[in-house]
Amino acid sequence: MADAYKVDGMTCGGCARSVSNAITKAAPDAAVTVDLATGTVLVDGDVPADVVRQAVEATGFDFAGAAA
Repeated sequence: MADAYKVDGMTCGGCARSVSNAITKAAPDAAVTVDLATGTVLVDGDVPADVVRQAVEATGFDFAGAAA
């Protein structure tokens, strides 16, 4: 089951790749999908939210927590 997180500030494909790559680097077994239109990142795998937050913030984007 995938966990959905809200990430603010992503505006282009490069942003999406940066976020996806950072999460994948922190959690190599995770499957990451980014939806730019909604600013949502889906992380499929056993990845703690703290790990996702740290990876997102390391790329310079704002981690806004779990998506509704």
